[in-house]
Amino acid sequence: MGQTDIMGTAEDIADQFLRVTKQYLPHLARLCLISTFLEDGIRMWFQWNDQRDYIEVTWGCGYLLATCFVLINLFGQLGGCILILSRNFVQYACFGLFGIIALQTIAYSILWDLKFLMRNLALGGGLLLLLAESRSEGKSMFAGVPTIKESSPKQYMQLGGRVLLILMFMTLLHFNSSFFSIIQNVVGTGLIVLVAIGFKTKLAALTLVIWLFSLNLYFNAFWTVPTYKPMHDFLKYDFFQSMSVIGGLLLVVALGPGGVSMDEKKKEW
Repeated sequence: MGQTDIMGTAEDIADQFLRVTKQYLPHLARLCLISTFLEDGIRMWFQWNDQRDYIEVTWGCGYLLATCFVLINLFGQLGGCILILSRNFVQYACFGLFGIIALQTIAYSILWDLKFLMRNLALGGGLLLLLAESRSEGKSMFAGVPTIKESSPKQYMQLGGRVLLILMFMTLLHFNSSFFSIIQNVVGTGLIVLVAIGFKTKLAALTLVIWLFSLNLYFNAFWTVPTYKPMHDFLKYDFFQSMSVIGGLLLVVALGPGGVSMDEKKKEW
């Protein structure tokens, strides 16, 4: 009975938070989600020569192709961010950013680094949720013609987005015997399972937002490292990638888990 009371109180607090932030939460979610692309696009501008030289040396592709790579990343990311924030051609912007993720995964050899690969997939999950949000809600072409409750492509995109988002948290699990790590792993695993299956989804996703944001501030405080040190860029990269995953989770909080979830099925029971 005590656990039921605690869960009920937590859900009431979450519902009250959603009522207060309903108008602003989707906008905040989109801003957080595109933050890593925005930061990376700006970095391409300020580190133009470094990025071009890295690609040219690593792949031996020549000056022209290396320059094209930097240009695609620069305009592809900044252009996609502008379209998403302005709510214009969002689906095309999402597909463009999917392409950027795939291009960088190959160019920076992320495909062979499991941790970075999982984080990129989690980033793709956030974009998938944004793509689902941008789809029309099954509008009919003719007045009076009944429409389906929710289109299958949209609800399966929401499912795929939720599942991919949890990959970020799997990279945060620490397999050691310390008490704090055990508690963190147990609680974290429970929350990501709840988000994946869509049970108590908004509460679980909101809790993960708070957890990931706290860990992000603690472990990826790039502003405490001098800019001339390589660690500054590594921490900055991780920080904004985590913020993008937070944006995806905020979309889950704002829009719900979608049709393929236990929360939705409970309504039918």
